[in-house]
Amino acid sequence: MGKIQFIDRLRLGFAVSVAKSVTFIVQFLRLGAASVLPGAIARRIQPRLLELLSQQVKNGVILIAGTNGKTTTALLLCTILERKGYRIAHNSTGANLENGLMSALLESTNLLGTLDVDYAILEVDENIVPRVLTPLQPRIILCLNLFRDQLDRYGEVDTISKRWTKVISTLPAETVVIPNADDPTLSNLGQQLPQRVLFFGLNEPEHYLEAIPHAVDSIYCPRCGHSLDYKGVYLSHLGDFTCPKCGFAKSKATLESSEWSQILVGLYNKYNTLAAATAAIELGVDQATIRDSINNFQAAFGRAEDLVINGKRVRILLSKNPVGTNETIRVVTESTDKTTLLVLNDRTPDGTDVSWIWDVDTEKLVERGGTLVVSGDRVYDLALRLRYSEKSLQSKLNLIVEEDLRQAIATALEHTPENETLHILPTYSAMLEVREILTGRKIL
Repeated sequence: MGKIQFIDRLRLGFAVSVAKSVTFIVQFLRLGAASVLPGAIARRIQPRLLELLSQQVKNGVILIAGTNGKTTTALLLCTILERKGYRIAHNSTGANLENGLMSALLESTNLLGTLDVDYAILEVDENIVPRVLTPLQPRIILCLNLFRDQLDRYGEVDTISKRWTKVISTLPAETVVIPNADDPTLSNLGQQLPQRVLFFGLNEPEHYLEAIPHAVDSIYCPRCGHSLDYKGVYLSHLGDFTCPKCGFAKSKATLESSEWSQILVGLYNKYNTLAAATAAIELGVDQATIRDSINNFQAAFGRAEDLVINGKRVRILLSKNPVGTNETIRVVTESTDKTTLLVLNDRTPDGTDVSWIWDVDTEKLVERGGTLVVSGDRVYDLALRLRYSEKSLQSKLNLIVEEDLRQAIATALEHTPENETLHILPTYSAMLEVREILTGRKIL
C-alpha cells in the first residue's frame, strides 16, 4: 500500500468513526434518523469518501435517478434482492443528495472503514447525477423520468438530459443503462449511449388519457424539435410517440408490460414496477421471486402508504410537482372516497416556487365535490387555486381552510366516514410533518 493509499485509508477510518459517533448521538437524542449529517461530517475528513466506499460494494452500485418514483423503485428492487439473500446498502430515508448517499454507505461500514455489502441501491436527485457518476461508477443506472420539478432550483428537462448523456457516455462499456422508453427525452438518451441499454415502458393502450394533460413537459422531438405525434399518452408526456419529420420513435421495452402486475395504486407505480423488474432480471433474479415481491410489496413512507388512525383508513400520496400531483389526483378521483387533505409547503426540500400548482389539473378534484381540507405554509395559495377550479357558483365542494396542520388532519378525519379512506396529498416536507403527527415518529 503506497503512501497516498495509506493516508486515504487512515482518513477513511477516522471519518467512519466520527460519522458513527454522530449517528449514535443524533439517534440517542431522537433528533432524527441521522441520514445526512454523518455523511456531511465524514466528507470533510475524507473528501474521497463516496469513491472509496462504493469501490468496496461487491456486486456493484445501482443508481436510480428521475423526478418521480425513485424511493418506491429503490425499495422494490431492494426488497427483491434481499429476498435472494443479498446484503444491501440503501438510502431508505430518501436522502438523495451527496451527504445522504454517503450516510447510507457509512451505515453499513465497520469502524475500520470496510463496507461488506453485495449491492448498494442509491436513489439520486436528478440534479446531482453528473457529480456522483464518476465516484460511484454504477453497474446499473435506472433513468425513471424527467419532469419539471422545483423551478427555483432546476433547469428544464432537456438541459438535465444533456448533462446526463454527456457524463454517462464516459462510463465503462459494461455499464447497463435502463431508461424509460415512454419518455421522449430519456428514450433519445438511451438511443445515443455507447453502453448496453435496456428499456422499460407501457404497452397498454387501454390506459391512455383522454387528452394530453396541461402539465406536460416534452412533447417535441429531442432530435429535430418538431412536434411529436402521440398515439396516446399515459401521463404527462409519457406515451407512444413518433416524430413525423426525422423518424425518431419510442424505443422497444425489454418486458411486455401487460404481463406484469403493479405495486400499489396509480398507473405511475406500473412504471416503478417495470423499472425494478427489468433491473432485477438483468441481475439474474428469477421471475418467480420478482413477482412474489411485487405482490407482497409494502409502500415506502408517504408513497401510497396506508395507515389506520382512530379506526379510520388514511392514505398518504406524496404530491410534489404537477405531474405527480395530477397522478395522485387521478387515484383520488377513481375512488369513491369524498374527503381529501391537501398540504402545500414552500420549504427548501419542496422548492420555494409554488407557481406549479397552477399547472395541476385541480378541476378534476373539485368537480367531484366532497370535502377538501387545505393546510400548509402556503394554504391560501392552494385555497385560491381550488376556488379558481370551480366552474359554477353552485359547486358542491366543501372547502375548509385550516392553517394549523394538526387541526387540519383532525378536521379531515372528522369528515371521513368510517367506511371511506382519507387521502392526504402533501408536498415533501409536509409529508414528513403529516407522518410525525399521525405516527408520533420522525423520519428525518
